[in-house]
Amino acid sequence: MSSDAIVILREDHKRIKALFRRFAETGPRAETRRGELTAQILRELTVHTHLENEVMYPEVRRLVPDLEADILESYEEHHVADLLAAELANLPVSDERFVAKMTVLAENVTHHIAEEEDDWFPVVREALSRTQLQEIGQRTVDDRATAIAG
Repeated sequence: MSSDAIVILREDHKRIKALFRRFAETGPRAETRRGELTAQILRELTVHTHLENEVMYPEVRRLVPDLEADILESYEEHHVADLLAAELANLPVSDERFVAKMTVLAENVTHHIAEEEDDWFPVVREALSRTQLQEIGQRTVDDRATAIAG
């Protein structure tokens, strides 16, 4: 696996989007499967947002000041996702609003991913050297174990 920070985060994005697709494909009486997928989604999102908030975003803010507004928006998008995730974690899968709430989370996160990948990842790739991206990526890899354990 590459230690390039952007490659690592894109792989996370792929896993998260695949989990959202699998959730959307569950049938109306698939509460057990929805519960399992929700647990996976919330785990992936928790680790991923931690890595972006604690490793990637601070470095991008420091090294690519032109992206300051984008990073601040991303922090806020993570905040909204965290609120929805907390509500989902405490809401029974059988609740009439559960699927709707997960749909809103998926839409918000998918929009956030598209903005990162389409708008500011290319700027970061252009602005930073391969070595810088690998150093940030290695910190991401190192911090992932802490985020998973915590």
